[in-house]
Amino acid sequence: MARCKGMRIQTKPLLRIAPAALSLVALLGVAACDRAGNDPSADKNAASAAKAPAGFTFANAPGGGETEAADSLTLRAQVALDRLGFSPGVIDGKEGQSYRLALQGFQEARNLPQSGTLDEATKNALLAGQPSTATRRVVIPQDFAKGPFIPDLPRSEGEMARYPQLAYRSLTEALAERFHTTPDLLVQLNGKGTRIGAGETIRVPDIPDGARFKMDEDPNGWADTLQKLGVAGDQPEADHLVVDKSSGTLRAYAKDGKLLAQFPVTTGSGHDPLPLGNWTVKGESRNPKYQYNPDLFWDASSKDEKTMLPPGPNGPVGVVWIDLSKDHYGLHGTPEPQNIGRTESHGCVRLTNWDAARLAQMVKTGTKVVFQA
Repeated sequence: MARCKGMRIQTKPLLRIAPAALSLVALLGVAACDRAGNDPSADKNAASAAKAPAGFTFANAPGGGETEAADSLTLRAQVALDRLGFSPGVIDGKEGQSYRLALQGFQEARNLPQSGTLDEATKNALLAGQPSTATRRVVIPQDFAKGPFIPDLPRSEGEMARYPQLAYRSLTEALAERFHTTPDLLVQLNGKGTRIGAGETIRVPDIPDGARFKMDEDPNGWADTLQKLGVAGDQPEADHLVVDKSSGTLRAYAKDGKLLAQFPVTTGSGHDPLPLGNWTVKGESRNPKYQYNPDLFWDASSKDEKTMLPPGPNGPVGVVWIDLSKDHYGLHGTPEPQNIGRTESHGCVRLTNWDAARLAQMVKTGTKVVFQA
């Protein structure tokens, strides 16, 4: 279970450069730096990197519009739901619980029967105006491929403290988060031997680039984070949120009661139940540092000590902490998006990093939050 209690204000993270190109098999634990030295295609990789666009925009690759066998109707529906703000969690092409909940949320927002299935009326409403395929082929930009990446990043809080930031372990993991999917689906779409790096082409779920969010001050690189997660900075403003324990959803409503967005969440456990009641948003910490205090966790090791963890998407609270009026509780991201709705938390409400980032753009200090059974 990810630990989420005890937050402190963040500082700007440090960067570390990663190799230019690697294979998708890196997701199996092969570090990029272990492959770069004797690579017979090193010259080709260098040439690809030189041609890669700068920034974090994923340009369409030539021939990127054709449909692949993996472009199932379920995958296409998941992409459409994500683009419209009714998150299915990770896009994986499977008809799981999060997918059915996302369909129900969309159906409610469109005044359709809430069957949780892709019936004909729902399909027509959902796919209207959406791309005709679920995926596209893109060119990996230079700045995105730089990382930083930390292949040997540990999973225990005590060991994480010695790193400058809790970055992604590989480019594969970063690409999966950018396109709201899993490393497994990227392998399915491309094959294990596909090389990835600056200037390389890869097939991904069709989650578009968001226009860069303009901020007067951005000491923690939030605008970059939004782009790296494929999240637009401009989001509809939520009047109130409802976290439903029984369904495992967080719903954002407009002032007139219209359902604006829905996200799957993990809420509490038997030891740390969701604190039912009415709360408010006190503020946000973007790309936050994390104060780990083992005294707050029933399952902490007796050897654990208080420590400050650096920021990063693989930290215990991911890319953002939305602080609530209930002490030690908040809404936040996670380093394990595939586990949302499938594991427990220490009372807080966890979302995928991309859903948490989107939610952070929808709320402000004073936004009402209801936790219900």
